[in-house]
Amino acid sequence: MTRSRYCLVAFVLLLALAGCRREAEVPGGAVDGAAQAPVPTADGVAADAPVVLEDVMESDPRYIIGISYPPGINSYPELAAELKRYADAARADLMDAVEARDPSSTGAAGAPYDLALPFDMVMETPEVVAVQATGTSYTGGAHGNPLVARFVWLPARAEMLRAEALVQGPGGWNDISAFVRESLHAALSQRLDADDLEPEDRMRLMRTGGRMIDEGTVPTAGNFANFEPVPSTGGRLRALRFVFPPYQVGPYSDGVQTVEVPAAVLLPHLAPEYRALFTAG
Repeated sequence: MTRSRYCLVAFVLLLALAGCRREAEVPGGAVDGAAQAPVPTADGVAADAPVVLEDVMESDPRYIIGISYPPGINSYPELAAELKRYADAARADLMDAVEARDPSSTGAAGAPYDLALPFDMVMETPEVVAVQATGTSYTGGAHGNPLVARFVWLPARAEMLRAEALVQGPGGWNDISAFVRESLHAALSQRLDADDLEPEDRMRLMRTGGRMIDEGTVPTAGNFANFEPVPSTGGRLRALRFVFPPYQVGPYSDGVQTVEVPAAVLLPHLAPEYRALFTAG
């Protein structure tokens, strides 16, 4: 890693820590307090000249911006264009807040707004390239707004792998949703057990938490739009890890939750053109 890249990554990590990031492993998924529902991206990929991504460090008395990209990402121009759209949208949201801010703010309320947005490579093979974006955007309040997104690029097909194309028919999402719900409910139960609550409090939290899980996992492609591949031997995938931001299947304090759905559950419902990417073994 070059010295400039090292400094940029350190800068972004410091911003992320300022946004109150917290991580912990839980049964049925991981919890990460530094992410949220993704900024929406366009359906297509760039049709013009290839985008060349460069790390960003920018600041003035009103704001601080740190954005970092994985080395070699410019080898995938269409994927790079997707990442740029996401970063540009996050930056635009921050700058809108900066421009709307009361210039007379002082004290803690006058702290600079900030965007810390690192992109990291999750998987890179000839068949699948996956990138995660995890960071925070602080525009006032007690903590930063968490940001998360997943991008899965299929080089051989020259296309993004998207939830709406991945699974055929509503029946497929029914089965995937049922698997995810069971895992999330089990994880919630174990977290509450670890808190050693009074029975009435446990029942109340289990009921409200269970309602959030059920509402956030209604079997539609939109509720499962963020996922990352889980590799097996031979370059194929043994599962997909679905990613749920705070407030989708739990309160902010529960962070981002993930559930790994094995290929055996996915394969009966996958569109034919994507089945060769997976192995049920």
